[in-house]
Amino acid sequence: MANFVLAGKADCPYYAKAELLADLLQSILPDFHIHKICMLPSAWESWLEDTCSSNGWNHESSPVVWRELTGRGGKGMLLGGFSDFLEYVQGYHGITSDMDTEQMLNVAAENLQATELRLQDEEQRRKLHRSFHIWISSALNPICYHLVPSLFTSGTFSTVPSISLHLLDIDATEDSLLALKMEVEDMALPQLHQVSVHSDLNQAFQSADLIVLLDDREPDEDPEQRLSRVVERFDRYGRLIEDNARKDLRVLVAGDVSINLKCGLLIENVPSVDPRRFVAMATQLEGEARTQLAMQLSVKSQGLNNSSSIHSNLHFIFKGFNSSLYFMTKNIFLTSDITDVIVWGNISGHFHIDLQRAKVYRYKGAIRGPEGFSQNVLEIVYNRKWLKNEFQSLVSSRRSAISLKTNRTAAISASRGIITALDAWINDYSSPQVFSLGVVSMGHFGIPAGLVFCVPVTFQKGEWSVCSDVIITEKLQRKLEAAVNEIKAEKTTAAGIRMKTSVA
Repeated sequence: MANFVLAGKADCPYYAKAELLADLLQSILPDFHIHKICMLPSAWESWLEDTCSSNGWNHESSPVVWRELTGRGGKGMLLGGFSDFLEYVQGYHGITSDMDTEQMLNVAAENLQATELRLQDEEQRRKLHRSFHIWISSALNPICYHLVPSLFTSGTFSTVPSISLHLLDIDATEDSLLALKMEVEDMALPQLHQVSVHSDLNQAFQSADLIVLLDDREPDEDPEQRLSRVVERFDRYGRLIEDNARKDLRVLVAGDVSINLKCGLLIENVPSVDPRRFVAMATQLEGEARTQLAMQLSVKSQGLNNSSSIHSNLHFIFKGFNSSLYFMTKNIFLTSDITDVIVWGNISGHFHIDLQRAKVYRYKGAIRGPEGFSQNVLEIVYNRKWLKNEFQSLVSSRRSAISLKTNRTAAISASRGIITALDAWINDYSSPQVFSLGVVSMGHFGIPAGLVFCVPVTFQKGEWSVCSDVIITEKLQRKLEAAVNEIKAEKTTAAGIRMKTSVA
């Protein structure tokens, strides 16, 4: 019995000719068997080098043919290239090939296309059987308690068959993390493959597909201490992501402290990953701005208009909390009538709310239209004094007002903002709706390249694109410059902290 192996580049015409000849021999000779290895041109040279090295062969072109001698206890015997195979077939079996050049090229093109499709299908099957790894840092942050259920029930990961959830908190005790793990397990979520907790960084971000970073301020921490901790921690996070995570991962930075800087520190320490895979969340800030506008215009969301059960369920769920928390939660639904609010700048510092593209739906004014009809917010808000003097400060103070009343962070709106950003970013989202996102600058709007800056973006098939059709007035330009200067100052301070640390 003759067992042969034929290997070659998918686009090689000589591989195509040898393949058809081998198929013919296998169909007419009962003792002739061929195993074919067809691979992409990009992988061929390294594969051939490794194969020849392990077998002690000398061969440099496509295809390569050898005879398997494993049945007799030996390794493969190199036959050679196409000409050697053709000479062997003619000598032993009296058969040749009359395929002309045009046919060879056509078959080679078909082989290349078929190989690409096969590899895509294999990769898709691997993804279906591979668990999707989500890492959340600062896992005992109240935001995490609201975020975890939403990750599994919002539909954001509906196409992912199984999720491995990793909860990291290096400031937590082992018992508290184990208690959190037990709570997650008790939800009996169908998609949850496993949940693991981590209180050290030894294996942090292993095989991560998505990382959500919730690290924020510590109690009684002065600004200098806080910034030193941010620099130290996020430099280390970046190095761990570089070493342990998948190269096509996504990273979302959330929180109230230096999130543009945090995102920039990560990018600096992860050179092997596309900087566009790192973003800083501004959707919570967007939501706070939309809430103020919704209250000013007395608009309601479609959900509350069409379903009294939502209001009843909210009252039942939050009846144990104080009225301010219930009111804040209720207004999450009110904001859906306001869209395309833009946040510019330093998300947790000097930012500006821009309403040049903002729309309001279902506004009960003199002009009304069919479902989907919208009006420009700036044309509807008649109280210009409120818009000029109070609006921005109300947005800026919203989170602290909630924290003063509840003695904790605004966790519900933060988790909702994270889910909103992830849903648009991860899924096949195709909509002209504008979102705000802290992303690495490519020089848009005069913002220095490489600086993480919040800008308007749209999402298309898992990728974000900066909106170029916005108007930058002189007033807006001055606000952008102020934010740029603030972020630059943060980066300069961070560089000084690094220098002190390295000297020490």
